[in-house]
Amino acid sequence: MTKTNQRAEDTCPLVYQCRLPLSTSTVNHLAGLLRRHLKAIGSRWRITPPGKIAVIVLAVLRHDQRLADMAGGNNVSESTVRRWRDELITLLAARAPRLDRALKKIAERGGEVVLIDGTLIPIQRRTGRANRRNYSGKHHHHGLHFLALTDENGRLIWISAARPGRTHDITAARHDHILAHLRAAGLGALADLGFRGLDNDIRDPVIVTGFHASRTHKLTPGQKTANRVLAVGRAPVEHGFAHLKNWRTLTKLRADPAHATRLLRALLVLTDLEVNR
Repeated sequence: MTKTNQRAEDTCPLVYQCRLPLSTSTVNHLAGLLRRHLKAIGSRWRITPPGKIAVIVLAVLRHDQRLADMAGGNNVSESTVRRWRDELITLLAARAPRLDRALKKIAERGGEVVLIDGTLIPIQRRTGRANRRNYSGKHHHHGLHFLALTDENGRLIWISAARPGRTHDITAARHDHILAHLRAAGLGALADLGFRGLDNDIRDPVIVTGFHASRTHKLTPGQKTANRVLAVGRAPVEHGFAHLKNWRTLTKLRADPAHATRLLRALLVLTDLEVNR
């Protein structure tokens, strides 16, 4: 047997191209945001231009590309791509609207109601008792819960902070003082039965949730019709969630759950840029 130190085959990394289904305006907006940030902090020049950094970060968020894969294809280190991602997420999250300002903007445009709903982002299951609160009994897996508000057309206008998966919709709404903000803005809201009990004002309700049936209390034909009308009115909120979840990094969150709120609000800004361009 003859030993040889030569490689049996070429072990150079293979690189392939992939289409990024985003508009040029979104890339330019992100690149301009990074340029202004670098100028504000007096940062030294970077060998990678802001436009290319924006494309790399958008690929990570949109396609859920692994950081190591993106680093290898662009001749940079994995830690560099992670730093770029975190930097741009922070810049975008700072531009996300606050709840009171978002509702005030809807009222100024002549809107009368908003749509509210909650959803769950799957996360990796972690060991330890601290992760037990992230288990959702409703969805039967671990995740993070958040609320979202949309206008009548399903356009996302606000996203709450990410909370443990066991959090109920009505609990999150009370924590964010949704009812008080709606009354201050003079707006109403359409919600599902998960928000029953949030607004107990019978004479002038702000949040409409429909009628609930039980074993002892059956719905009348009129109540069933009202529930169907409400379901039709609430349908656009699901479109808003669909636009948000087009960012595949939310398919299963592998980052630290403590950073999920910043990520969600950054994706809210990017979704607004894409949907309303």
